[in-house]
Amino acid sequence: MGFYCVIISGVRFVVKKVWKVSQSLDIHSVIKPLEKEDFSAVIALGNRVHGAGYLTPSSLMCMRNMGIKAGVNASFVLYQGEALAGFRLTYAPEQWQVDQWCSPKQWGIPVKDLCYFKCNTIAPQFQGQGGGGQLLTAAIQAVKKQGGLGGISHLWQQSPNNAAVKYFTKAGGELVAIHSKRWSDPVEYADYECVLCGSPCECSACEMILRFGS
Repeated sequence: MGFYCVIISGVRFVVKKVWKVSQSLDIHSVIKPLEKEDFSAVIALGNRVHGAGYLTPSSLMCMRNMGIKAGVNASFVLYQGEALAGFRLTYAPEQWQVDQWCSPKQWGIPVKDLCYFKCNTIAPQFQGQGGGGQLLTAAIQAVKKQGGLGGISHLWQQSPNNAAVKYFTKAGGELVAIHSKRWSDPVEYADYECVLCGSPCECSACEMILRFGS
């Protein structure tokens, strides 16, 4: 296995009242692989949307490294002009570890052939315009080049209107299991403060699998 770090797993979306003003994604929007030059904006957006302590420079570097295999980077950022509209973090096949929150016997695909969809984050003012789907498509194409046949993710069941699970289901994701208090470990997530629960987080994770087509 490639790289290891203590991080927060799962996909989360939150809309804060202070971000009510919407903005449009247009022909000037650009999706590109995540690079070090994007870290400052990605960390700021991730911590603002998911909660304080969600991303740090060291954890983001670890996550980016875990997404690179065979010279292909599976993590992406979405810009609208100079503004970061969203990002997708993905771990390449064979560069992440199965833990107690995973059910590999139910996946039907060998672990070595699966990526891990860590996080998909869209700034609330850009939500509802397909940016999340575009980032997921870019990640899938990259993982295919890495030799992957599918991906696993843990999605935030308490996201507003269950948006996280609905989004992944629409993309073809299938529910495997539901894990209560997925992000509550006081040691692993000592510095994390959930935007809904505070600390510890009481939210549940929906373990899902997305199988790639040809």
